Amino acid sequence: MKRVLVLMSLAACLGQVACSHKKEEHKEEEKFTVTSAMLMDTCFTKEYVSQIKSVRNIEIRALEKGYLEQIYVDEGQTVHKGQLLFRIMPRMYEAEYRKAMAEVDLASIEMENTRNLADKNIVSPNELAMSKAKLEKAKAESAIAKLHLSFTEVRAPFDGTIDRIPLKLGSLVDEGELLTSLSDNSQMFAYFNVSEPEYLDYQQQVADRGDNHVSLLLANNQPLSAKGMVETIEGEFDNETGNIAFRARFPNPNRLLRNGQTGKVLMTVPMKNAIIIPQKATYELQDKKYVYLVDKQGKVASKQIKVGSSLQDLYIVASGLSANDQFLLEGIQKVNDDDKISFSKVNPQDAISNLKLKTE
Repeated sequence: MKRVLVLMSLAACLGQVACSHKKEEHKEEEKFTVTSAMLMDTCFTKEYVSQIKSVRNIEIRALEKGYLEQIYVDEGQTVHKGQLLFRIMPRMYEAEYRKAMAEVDLASIEMENTRNLADKNIVSPNELAMSKAKLEKAKAESAIAKLHLSFTEVRAPFDGTIDRIPLKLGSLVDEGELLTSLSDNSQMFAYFNVSEPEYLDYQQQVADRGDNHVSLLLANNQPLSAKGMVETIEGEFDNETGNIAFRARFPNPNRLLRNGQTGKVLMTVPMKNAIIIPQKATYELQDKKYVYLVDKQGKVASKQIKVGSSLQDLYIVASGLSANDQFLLEGIQKVNDDDKISFSKVNPQDAISNLKLKTE
């Protein structure tokens, strides 16, 4: 009986060893797919957070002190150049203007009388000159009074849209107090910040770019129908951020855009000899991206890479990988550093043939 038990145990052990050996053989026989990066000219779309501003946006302030007598417009209303917006109680300025005009009439009469007397040599020429000077002074004072009176009527300096009106009818308005803001939204500026390397790339690639048109993605992730154009770059970099501001101009015929909106400027950036790999060939660890390099003997080694930009399904590698390196394309979850694998090589063009790529 004991002999039978020993034989059964031995058979079981041999069976386990045989199964284990078969599993190892199966693991060793598994073939992995490797490829290398594709080197080619391409382009990608870069997003930049932007602030949208009106081409003209000004504060409209009172030029004289007084009570707000009339408000002729409403918030959000479109107005035209020269349109009357507000009237500040003008009675005191009207009285001053009438007084100044009366002084002009009096000085004019006095000068005519003096001229008649001077023609008869009754008064000296100096007295006539003094009369003329007095008349000119009265005219100047009347012009000032008229100007002050005109300041009680606040008119639009250009076509635009009225912003919030903080004061109500009857409010006492101080000189210089804010009445509203006026925005010309016929065209809009989009300001966005670009890093120094991207700025250098942009400037060096302007000739290859063909044009400097950009698109605008609105806050609801819908694109603006009209394209804009990068028209200017600020004169210096921000010392704190290392960025420089670009300005793009967008048409706004339907007045969809308003001053103070946000969005994303989409700029198409061309790249020469870009190193392109499939995203599925990478894995992420602590916010860093890696690939598994495979040498000629099939030994696996992880390698950190830096992604310059992303396309759909693809990465453009900025550093960490060369066009000659071969890396694991499939099965990156099944291997570890220093593993030795059996592999077959896939052409880079075939590896990305079904992935999303935009070429020039």
